[in-house]
Amino acid sequence: MRPTAQIAAQSHLRGCGGMTRANRKTAVVIVREAGLARFFKDSGKGMNDSFNTIAGWTLGGGILALGLATVSSHYFLADKHERPATMGYAIAGADDSAGGAAVAVEPIANRLGKADAAKGEATFAKCKACHTIDQGAANGIGPNLWAVVGDGVGVGRAGYAFSDSLKGKAGKWDFDTLDKWLTNPKAFAEGTKMSFAGLTSPEDRANVILYLNTKGSNLPLPAPVAAAAAPAAGAAPMAAAAIVGDAAAGEKVFGKCKACHSIDQGGANGIGPNLYAVAGDAIGEGRAGYAFSDALKAHKGVWDAATLDQWLSGPAKFAAGTKMSFAGLEDPKQRADVIAYLNSKGGKLTLGAAPAAAK
Repeated sequence: MRPTAQIAAQSHLRGCGGMTRANRKTAVVIVREAGLARFFKDSGKGMNDSFNTIAGWTLGGGILALGLATVSSHYFLADKHERPATMGYAIAGADDSAGGAAVAVEPIANRLGKADAAKGEATFAKCKACHTIDQGAANGIGPNLWAVVGDGVGVGRAGYAFSDSLKGKAGKWDFDTLDKWLTNPKAFAEGTKMSFAGLTSPEDRANVILYLNTKGSNLPLPAPVAAAAAPAAGAAPMAAAAIVGDAAAGEKVFGKCKACHSIDQGGANGIGPNLYAVAGDAIGEGRAGYAFSDALKAHKGVWDAATLDQWLSGPAKFAAGTKMSFAGLEDPKQRADVIAYLNSKGGKLTLGAAPAAAK
């Protein structure tokens, strides 16, 4: 139905045929305004209804979500008021210690007996970006490695420019030295040009060394080393001084020392002092005026079997600041053999005797 004001205005227009044009225009405006007022009133009512509907649904949804959260929390936390004794789940094979216990690594002599040169060739593929391996091939970023096993460390290789740190190592690339080098080149020779991080797998290193040996060296493989008996719980590590050494075996091990030391009577000092009759001699003095480091001279005492064993285990650890760049001998049997050999060359020690019984 039309509003009363609009009907009255229209009736007034029909009944006022004698109105002026201006009056008729005013009447038309009144009619139109009456209609618009009704329109906006109805529209406002519709908008208010829509807002109320939306607000109602939103409030209802929030109340429902809060209720579900409360119910679910009670369900999942039922009988779980305390922190679990063990957090998470154990993963098979994962090490849960802070740094992981050190794992004993088989000697390279034992690993070479089980190594596979074909696998070593496959692993060596990652080295080909820097090294050639075939006879007569040119040096690249790194030196050509044909016949490198048994060759001198940091020398030769068709004039390759080795780093001073590697040249300072001297000695030869025997199996043990190659194993240490491939484990971590920068730890072996800090300052080396070698950017390769190393091979963490002992088996991979053995395979690569065996492959290198097939490329022009073909040296006989060392005999496997017998496994040492595990020490009793709480027992101190076995010292070389407690092992009867073999001077002949020690002479072979001493071969890696000849790059720096002479051993025969009257031999000249080299990078290191002459070692004739060193066993039982004073520490850090004599030796035809050799210039010992202050760190070694400060030790005093004599080179008895126990002191030689400590020195050969790790020279830098025995005397921090020593000139000795050799990393040491990890194998107690090898240390005992070298001590026996040193003693056989003019030494004054009595080795191999059983300790006196305690009184």
